Amino acid sequence: MATTPKYNITVIGAPGVGKSALTLRLLYEEFVDDYEPTKLDSYSSTIDYQGSRVDVCITDTAGQEDYASIRDTYLRNGEGFLCVFSLTETESYHHVKDLYRQVKAAKNMEPPQLPFLLVGNKCDLESLRQIDRTEADSLAASLDVDYMETSAKTNHNVTEAFQQLIGLIAKSRPVQTIEEAKKKKRKKKSKFFCGLL
Repeated sequence: MATTPKYNITVIGAPGVGKSALTLRLLYEEFVDDYEPTKLDSYSSTIDYQGSRVDVCITDTAGQEDYASIRDTYLRNGEGFLCVFSLTETESYHHVKDLYRQVKAAKNMEPPQLPFLLVGNKCDLESLRQIDRTEADSLAASLDVDYMETSAKTNHNVTEAFQQLIGLIAKSRPVQTIEEAKKKKRKKKSKFFCGLL
C-alpha cells in the first residue's frame, strides 16, 4: 500500500504579516483577525494536492526569533519555506532578504533546489499598499524565487500559495524511477530469503 506523501512547510516572516492567518485559513477555512502573537506552533493536516491527498506539517514561526539556536533548528528541519511580508508594511518587506540569507545558510542550498516562495500578504488592503507588484516581482527575480500575492481575509491565493510550495518541494526531492523502486524491493526480498537458507 502506497504511503501518503508528507511535506514539511515552515512559514517565516516579520511579526504581524499574517503568517498565522494564512496557515489557519488553509487548514480551517476561516479568517482569524485577533490571533494572539505566535511563539512557535506546528500543525499537521491532510490536504488535497493535484487530485491526491497529502500530509502537511506546517511550522508557524514567531517572527521575532530571540534565540538563534531555536531559529536554526526550525530552519534546518523545514523542507519548504513560505516567506511572508505585508504589502502594507515596508519594514516587513525589507526583512525578506535577511530571512532568505538565514534559510540559505541553514539549508546550505539555493533555488531551485531550495523550495522558497515569497508571499505578499494583505492584498485586499489596496488603499494601504506600500509595496507595489513591480517592486516585489523585482525582488523575487533577484532572489531567483517565485512570488505570489495573497489575502488571508478574502482567501485570495491562500491554497494556491501552499500548493505551489508543495510543488517546489516535490521538484526538489530526488526522483526515484519505477525501475529503481523495483530494484530496491528485489534487494530487500533477496536479503530476506538469504537469511532463511
